[in-house]
Amino acid sequence: MSEPNGPVINFRDATPADLPAIVDLLADDEMGARRETTARPLDPAYALAFRDIAWDPNNLLVVAAGGDDQILGGLQLTFIPGLARMGAMRGQIEGVRIARSHRNAGLGARMFEWAIAACRKRGCGLVQLTSDWRREGAHRFYEKLGFEPSHVGYKLTLRRAQ
Repeated sequence: MSEPNGPVINFRDATPADLPAIVDLLADDEMGARRETTARPLDPAYALAFRDIAWDPNNLLVVAAGGDDQILGGLQLTFIPGLARMGAMRGQIEGVRIARSHRNAGLGARMFEWAIAACRKRGCGLVQLTSDWRREGAHRFYEKLGFEPSHVGYKLTLRRAQ
């Protein structure tokens, strides 16, 4: 069964059972492969992070599931209240991944349509994201969706507490 925009995709909150598939998606590129570990059983840090995200009403961990409930993509959406822009709520999109078998087939655009609609529903005045400067293809994709490269971002990596 298909919709006009492609196969039926269910955008839903991730469950603990989805965690291995999400971690696999995060690790399925050159940069992610260096940052993530897909060894089974999963490192307990993933379950702790999942718990914290699920507990926080300003965070959503969302998966795009096919008709057979296979996880085809995912993202994290964080709603950030702020004073800037006259108290505008911001939607922060992070950790966007699409299964290799479904890349360049429109699923990413559909995920962003869903995420932007969720931001509107929550009253956000701005949707933002960060992207590693090496992801040039992703940058072209984001600009095609209407995002503008408006800021320079900086990160400071901290070692995880042992």
